[in-house]
Amino acid sequence: MATIHDRYELPPEKAALHRRAVRLEWWTIAFFVVAIAALAIVLGQSQAMKAAWVEDILALAPPIAFLVANRYRNRPPDEEHPYGHHRSVAIAFLASALALLALGGYILVESVLRLVQGERPPIGLIEVFGHTIWLGWPMIAVLLATMVPAILLGRAKTKLAVQLHDKVLHADAEMNRADWLTAGAAVLGILGIGAGLWWADAVAAIVISADIVRDGLRTTRTAVADLMDRRPRTVTDNRPHPLLTRLTSLTLDQPWVADAWIRLREEGHVFVGEMLVVPEPDTDDLVERLAELSRLLRGADWRMHDLAVVPVPEIHR
Repeated sequence: MATIHDRYELPPEKAALHRRAVRLEWWTIAFFVVAIAALAIVLGQSQAMKAAWVEDILALAPPIAFLVANRYRNRPPDEEHPYGHHRSVAIAFLASALALLALGGYILVESVLRLVQGERPPIGLIEVFGHTIWLGWPMIAVLLATMVPAILLGRAKTKLAVQLHDKVLHADAEMNRADWLTAGAAVLGILGIGAGLWWADAVAAIVISADIVRDGLRTTRTAVADLMDRRPRTVTDNRPHPLLTRLTSLTLDQPWVADAWIRLREEGHVFVGEMLVVPEPDTDDLVERLAELSRLLRGADWRMHDLAVVPVPEIHR
């Protein structure tokens, strides 16, 4: 009897981590909505402030994509989607990366043009409780206030992304890292304007947008490669995932297996693929042995969702 593994559920300990990730993403959205509103109040004419404000708006894309993908990823297969909906996670990853790249490029071009044209952004005065103060101080205060939550959220998500093999969550953590770096660069740009260095604002915006573009290029390249069924990679360092070697070794350890070769691809959180095996001559009960090997390999790691074990007479590499 064959069992069709049509629906995937995370193991209990991973499901608990995933629920924590969902809560973190809701907290992230709430934080950035407040940060966007606060920055809009003190935005002024600073290009660096504008870059920081736009990046906060961009920072909403990964958590929203994560939550949308979470609504689809575990839907069971149907006639139109026989492999299920796991790739909704990869699509969310690509959408986040493209948003990052496009808007980062826009800010970079605009900042370079302003620097070349020699625009001098004014930072005026405002009246607070009857006192007139330089607008740069409220700008800096708001930027510094947004840095600490971004640091804490990014660190928490990085750890969860590794444990859940979730590249959307890792992209979000990278966005949080870029956010607090952006805030720091914007503070330097504003202080530069205050010191009479008119070009400091544009230079700070260029540094910020260049970092956004770099992250966008890297994540877009990774997202496209995953959608093209590249060999699975680790989340943080983008290296070939060691699971393929581990599963091949488990297969070759079986006394009735003469040779083996594996092919895997990523489907969101999970891996699917085929294991080709060359049985030893005169192997008895081959069907039962193949079924047992399939159970062994799928039980070797929680990421293994669907693995077809196929007997072949010979493997040509």
